Formats: sequence, structure tokens, C-alpha cells
Amino acid sequence: MAPLGYDGKLYILAFDHRGSFQKKMFGIEGDPSVEETDKISDAKHLIFEGMLKAVDEGVDPEVTGVLVDEQFGAPRNVPGEAKNRGLLLAMPVEKSGQDEFDFEYGDDFGAHIEKFDPHFSKVLVRYNPDGDAETNKRQAERLKRLSDWLHDHDRKFLFELLVPAEDEQLEKVGGDTDRFDAELRPDLMIKTIEEFQDLGVEADVWKIEGIDTQEDCERIVQAARRGGRDGVICVVLGRGADDDKVDHWLRQGAPVEGYAGFAIGRTIWWDALKGFLDGDLERDEAAQRIADNYLRFVKVYDEAARETAAA
Repeated sequence: MAPLGYDGKLYILAFDHRGSFQKKMFGIEGDPSVEETDKISDAKHLIFEGMLKAVDEGVDPEVTGVLVDEQFGAPRNVPGEAKNRGLLLAMPVEKSGQDEFDFEYGDDFGAHIEKFDPHFSKVLVRYNPDGDAETNKRQAERLKRLSDWLHDHDRKFLFELLVPAEDEQLEKVGGDTDRFDAELRPDLMIKTIEEFQDLGVEADVWKIEGIDTQEDCERIVQAARRGGRDGVICVVLGRGADDDKVDHWLRQGAPVEGYAGFAIGRTIWWDALKGFLDGDLERDEAAQRIADNYLRFVKVYDEAARETAAA
């Protein structure tokens, strides 16, 4: 079994969105038709074309990754193209759009992972340690099964952790979600990470919602690396926030040893893709905007990390 964790930077363009993507970008409810699936798959490939432009402009493929789903990414062979270009490939295991984690392909999850052979298998999990105990227990049992399978097969586990606020927690901060994020969420995330670790759910990479202070980033890394988990890393997720907010989160995480990059999605590609679908942008121009946005975030992260190293 390979050591827990990952050694290297990770700059991931995330476009594994499925349910929310087809509904909010295309207005499609329920299962898409063959024609609708083709249209959505073409949009996913356009996002990937933006990544290829970024590669052509000189990013290092060995730290550059794409997070793309099987449902809409595979029909245009985005996973295969990514690997052929030497990029890191991450793919989701979870069923899309559910409050409770479950496997997209049920008991066949392992066969799907082996078919595409991604560098990272990713889950998105909504888990509040003060939430419903039975729901949390079911999620933890499924995640333990996945964690064991991945590490038994020498595969890397990318864990995207979202901590939604419970009503009582929101009441403590006067219903202010920004105050919840700043005052309560960091401690809840640390408690959640430690709960999962104690239950045998072992992530190699924690994909962390934006944290407002460097001190809290340091505390989260300490939790992720406790008990000899020295190789485990954290990356910043974008949460669909505006550029300024994401820039701030990147600048808090980048200087912290144990933070190693980002996995950002909608903030990079939403406006450009919408512009193309609405007929306001040519395809090549939309792809270039996606590349430019991605490259800008790489620059923000690298500069924040370098400034700290110099200091």
C-alpha cells in the first residue's frame, strides 16, 4: 500500500458538475435526452479546450489537473484526452446533487474507477458533525468502504468537504452565513476531519472550502496531518465565488505548509461558457477566457506562496 498523501502541487480545473450544471446552465430537469447529453458533453469539452490552451501557454502538466465526470465528460473522451496530454485526472465517485453521499454506480464503483484509471477519485460530501446522527453514520460507512478500496488498490482519495450550517448554528450568528463561515465553520471542519480519520476514512487530499484566515488554514492542516499523516495535503476550492473572494482564500492557504494548490470550477468557466452558449462569444474566444482565468489563479497562488518563502 502506498503511503497516505500526495507529494506535489495540484492546480485542478473542476468541471465534474452534473445535476446543477444541466439545470442551471441548460435548464434541463431530470434525465437528459441523447441530444441534450451531447450538447452538455460538448460544453464540457469546451471547458477542457480552455485547459489545453493553458497548457500550450506553458503550465506544467505534472501539476495541472482536470476534475471531470464520466456522464458528460466521457462521451467526448475528455478523461482519455487529459491523460494523453500528460495531465492529472480526477473523477467523481458520488451521485450528483444529493445531500447524503452515495455511490454514483452503486456496487460497481470500483469497475468504473478502473475503467478510466484516474489519478484521483473524488467525493463531494456534505457533513456537519452536529447534524443528523443516522445520516452521518450512513455516509461514514460508505466512505470507509471507498477509502479502504482505494488504498487497497493504491489509488488516491480526493475528499471535497462541505459543512452546511445547522439551524441552531446559524441562530448563534444571527442568521449571518458569512459569520458562520468565519466563526464556526473552521472548527466544524476540523472536528469533521478528525471524526472521519477516527472512523478509518483516510483522504490523501482534502479539498477545503475557502478559509478566511491563514491561522485557520494552519489549524486545518494540523488536523489533516495529525497522527503521522504527514503526506496529506489540502487544496482550496472555489465554491463558485467571485474572483476577489477566491483570490483571498488562495492567499490565505498558499503560504501554509500542507496546502498545495486549488481545485476551482465555476469561477473559472461559468461566464465564458455562458457567453458561448448565448452566442456572445466564439468558441475559441470562450476557451481562451477559461485559460486566462485559470492561469490568473495559478499566478495568484504561486505569488502568495513565493512571497512567504522569500519572507
